[in-house]
Amino acid sequence: MEHVPVLLDEILRALSDRENSLERVLDCTLGLGGYTVAILETFPGAQVWGIDQDSEALAIAAERASGYGDRFHPVHGNFSAMDALVGDEAPFDAILFDLGVSNLQLTSGERGFSFQEDGPLDMRMDASSPLTAADLVNEGSEKDLADIFWKYGEERFSRPIARGIVRFRQRSGRIDRTSTLVEIIRSTLPAPVQRKMGGHPARRVFQALRIAVNDELEALTLGLRGAKALCRDGGSILAVSYHSLEDRIVKHLFREWQQAELGTVRTRRPITPSDEETVRNHKARSAKLRIFSVGGSREGGNERRWRVR
Repeated sequence: MEHVPVLLDEILRALSDRENSLERVLDCTLGLGGYTVAILETFPGAQVWGIDQDSEALAIAAERASGYGDRFHPVHGNFSAMDALVGDEAPFDAILFDLGVSNLQLTSGERGFSFQEDGPLDMRMDASSPLTAADLVNEGSEKDLADIFWKYGEERFSRPIARGIVRFRQRSGRIDRTSTLVEIIRSTLPAPVQRKMGGHPARRVFQALRIAVNDELEALTLGLRGAKALCRDGGSILAVSYHSLEDRIVKHLFREWQQAELGTVRTRRPITPSDEETVRNHKARSAKLRIFSVGGSREGGNERRWRVR
């Protein structure tokens, strides 16, 4: 399966721009292992711990990194709990987040993430989680659904779409397939509105449901705070986001830490892909990379003290 890491050259350049050698890296969003394999290849002295809550992705990444032996350490779990997962391995020299949905999830209709492929309305990144997108769509009130679509998808037409879903449920019963939800959205919104949306009419609704099902924004906040606690002085936290909700959280937390003199924002403005990269990889078009360098004493900065190795 093809997997093209976004802003890879810029990330490797940022990791190379260090006074000390790169020895311990935490990839919080391992996915199919694109960044991890590139880091292992570029920095022969580095070890990488890779976290992912998707067991299938974890297995694929582990296979791809198998040639690097014990330099790679796969970890199953959600990065919001990184202290429990990898706290014993800290401190890390660099901690990386790529907040996009992996190609494995998008291209598999059976995972329910794609509005272009028919499949069960699922959207769980961790298949063992109890809540699915179908649960939200079928059990939420009109107001609940409109709030989800507006809050997590910034969907301007959240109310009519929510109303259309509830009317469909009342008339035809449960909504259990992605294609059914797409058709409801298409039939609810007038054609001129759809033409002006600048993309697939279901894109923002699917984004909102995915974020809600996986509690992504709360996980991101917890993950970033956890990363600051697990990163050594002089280490870097790198975050690639793909929509304004994620980027706003990253930007505000990095700024808050800098104002508290806990380190320095290295990206006054986010790093974005070149025109050449967006042509090669359409997924990169909305990506933004922000970097924070952790600094200051532990007493005035990170929340934990490190035991002597």
